[in-house]
Amino acid sequence: MSTTKKITAAAVGLGLVTLSACGSSESGSGDASADSKTVTLVSHDSFAASKSVIKDFEKQSGYKVKVLKDGDAGQAVNKAILTKDNPQGDVFFGVDNTLLSRALDNGLFQSYEAKGADLILPEYRVDQDKHRVTPIDTGDICVNYDKSYFSKHKLTPPQSFDDLLKPAYKNLLVTENAATSSPGLGFLLGTAAKYGDDGWPDYWKKLKANGVKVVDGWEQAYNEEFSGSAGGKKAGGDRPLAVSYASSPPAEVVFADPKPKTAPTGVATGTCFRQVEYAGLLSNAKNAKGGKALIDFLVSKKFQDDMPLNMFVYPVREAAQVPEEFVKFGPQAEDPETMDPAKIADNRDEWVKSWTSLVLK
Repeated sequence: MSTTKKITAAAVGLGLVTLSACGSSESGSGDASADSKTVTLVSHDSFAASKSVIKDFEKQSGYKVKVLKDGDAGQAVNKAILTKDNPQGDVFFGVDNTLLSRALDNGLFQSYEAKGADLILPEYRVDQDKHRVTPIDTGDICVNYDKSYFSKHKLTPPQSFDDLLKPAYKNLLVTENAATSSPGLGFLLGTAAKYGDDGWPDYWKKLKANGVKVVDGWEQAYNEEFSGSAGGKKAGGDRPLAVSYASSPPAEVVFADPKPKTAPTGVATGTCFRQVEYAGLLSNAKNAKGGKALIDFLVSKKFQDDMPLNMFVYPVREAAQVPEEFVKFGPQAEDPETMDPAKIADNRDEWVKSWTSLVLK
């Protein structure tokens, strides 16, 4: 696998939009409904885990794991809702806090409180009365910057939403479409959290006037337009600012050959929005018992320790191990923007509609 593709696979850990075909599967085959010893995990394209960790779960539980990947996060959630009466699997992983209300309102999940749920950090717990979803991972959507560009131009990289409006950064930023991309939507929600219901449209008017470029998804923004990524350099990208993740700089280090001593990219920590991903037992799961065991596994210390360098996200379990590369090259924002899922539910569709009219037309 090329470095560019490795970076793509790693950095899409929080459900970014990709162009991969739906319905691809791995880690097993066959019809789960015909074999109670098979448990099927439905996910976005970015689910990944070490084979040894999966095999350990299979050995201990007696279940064979089948993973069905259904495209980007939004696409996967929508398909799961459409097939909820006859679901493709038993557990769904990858619905995040920007899309959670859509899944819950459509009755996608049944109640199940995972073993080990009491060890999940309290700030990530939701739906505590019904336990329809279990937090699995978290990450920060943030503007990344190309260190070499700013050094070459003797320009201080931006650190806040306000900074991005300054003339010095005109025509430097690329972001994703909030209507089609998970990080694009997260960045929009970050501005809404920062400037309020009435203030974010004015912010985006100013950002548009300052030359922000909007593309469909993360792959194009980060691996084609962004001058700081390995893929962007190869593609001739000329935008030194891109909306991505706080974990993107460590990915650039981990998959580089040879590995640099410092990350080639940095994070504007004042532009971050915290995203959380959940798993849930599908309402009409054919193997509910196996599904419950699988969710227990996803919050186990073994999986939580293994997850960061496979999906480039942070664990949510107390005392789970955070890789040294994350600590050194991609620490979480100390004060990210956040928003209650209920507020997202009440405003998301209207905000995206307004954003589209304001920014793309």
